[in-house]
Amino acid sequence: MLSIIIPSYKDPLLHKTIDSLIENAEGEIEVIPVLDGYWPTTPIKDDPRIKIVHLGKNRGMRGAINAGVLVSKGEYLMRVDEHQIFGKGFDRIILETIQDNWIVTPRRYCLDVKKWEIMKDIKPVDFALLKIGKVGRNKDFEDHPGENEFIEKFAGIEKPGDDSQMIQESMAMQGSCWFMKRTWWDKVIGELQIEGYGPLYQDSHEMVFKTWKAGGKLMVNKHTWHAHKHRSFPRTHNNGTKENPSNNEQCFKYSLEVWREYFENEIKPKWKI
Repeated sequence: MLSIIIPSYKDPLLHKTIDSLIENAEGEIEVIPVLDGYWPTTPIKDDPRIKIVHLGKNRGMRGAINAGVLVSKGEYLMRVDEHQIFGKGFDRIILETIQDNWIVTPRRYCLDVKKWEIMKDIKPVDFALLKIGKVGRNKDFEDHPGENEFIEKFAGIEKPGDDSQMIQESMAMQGSCWFMKRTWWDKVIGELQIEGYGPLYQDSHEMVFKTWKAGGKLMVNKHTWHAHKHRSFPRTHNNGTKENPSNNEQCFKYSLEVWREYFENEIKPKWKI
């Protein structure tokens, strides 16, 4: 069985995401929406494949994922965002080739949430390089470029789709959709760490670094796909919540402190970047 965990915070698209999962899965699944300190205005449908987890207070994305994994029963885990659609047979296609020490993400398209369809004018993302990049502290940088300060962070540099290899190794992923065997989560990931990282972000980097250190791989399977809400549409928890704010700058700094030496001395030489 595949356990599908959806960390959710006040996103009205949760119901449509659940429908897409159920309509397109071909194997045995359980869908676990983790309601992160709220109840949706429209109740979630009654379906034996849906197992609702309600958190008494907002824990943030990392805590919600941990809670969903804790109650899951499947041999395999899948994590998705609450604003996505999926290709037919996504579960069967991924699980046919997944290996015990892999994290696998499908080809990713952009989703127009108003039309509820793939944005065909934007190429899909398959592969991502991992680099240490710089982002500006000043949100108004474009209007006041001389006043901006920069902070460093791990970032994935996304590359467009390429069918020369339909299953290939990658360095980074968005984190919105991944699969792994439950035993790999238990043995290698353990849980997403909240101390230092905070309630949001850098979760995919934490998992990939832990996987590499344990001898595993991050893979992209282009035989199936998911489409994730395009950045032009608003989010419900970009910088945490009122109840549980995220210090993104501290998160980025902490992730670099933990993994920078390993990345620069062991990972970059292997990938020749």
